[in-house]
Amino acid sequence: MGRLGTYLTGLAIDGFISGSSQLEAALRFDLTFAEVEAEILELGFWPARYQRNRQSITCEGQLDLLRNTAAVIGCGGLGGYVIEELARLGVGRIVAIDPDVFEEHNLNRQLLATLGNLGEYKVTAAARRVRGINPVVVLVPHRTAFSAENGRELLAGATVVVDGLDNIATRVELIGICGELGIPLVHGAIAGWYGQVATQVTGDGISRLLSCAEAGGRGAETLLGNPPFTPAVVASLQVAEACKAILAQGKTASGRMQTLNRLEMEFEEIRL
Repeated sequence: MGRLGTYLTGLAIDGFISGSSQLEAALRFDLTFAEVEAEILELGFWPARYQRNRQSITCEGQLDLLRNTAAVIGCGGLGGYVIEELARLGVGRIVAIDPDVFEEHNLNRQLLATLGNLGEYKVTAAARRVRGINPVVVLVPHRTAFSAENGRELLAGATVVVDGLDNIATRVELIGICGELGIPLVHGAIAGWYGQVATQVTGDGISRLLSCAEAGGRGAETLLGNPPFTPAVVASLQVAEACKAILAQGKTASGRMQTLNRLEMEFEEIRL
């Protein structure tokens, strides 16, 4: 055991190391917060912030989350909740892609939207939010729209991709690029009281599960709107799928789509 390991072992209380002790170690050994966290987990201890993770995720799994990258396409209704939960989960690197700024109509459902940041780029607000939640997580902001031209470059190095888009044409491009690159894709879509989630892994092709385009390429949300509870529910399911994809744990929604009707409290499954 090296000097850092010996030092951290002396700070552990009941198998946990506090955030203040983690910061102290980072300053003492001139390391990043993330480097110290990796050492803590390799020693078999837990950063105190993850105390409620350990009943569901192993220490090795938490280290895997730290060392992997999730790309989030769209930082609005779905994307904002997804980024929040990925940061709290401990995914070490989040690539956030969105060209838009916050507008007043975003306030009803977009977690990152506030009165104080109207007019601000969504990815800028996302980076600030993540810094305030979890100092080990690096958010890489891209103030650009995802497209067939830039998609391969934007997704380079991603372990999993989470779809927070609001138009079907770009979503179909995303599905194709993820399939080509062999990156698992967690799809989500919302409209009114309704939502859907599916996961594409290598060999799948979920394009045929998508609804037909309406209103110039946008989905049913242009007709049904989006109350705040729908993106919260669907985004949480997406993060659970992304977590399973990173950890290779459990059974993902691969080859099938889960549809949600929150008005009638119904779940249905569509299989490929």
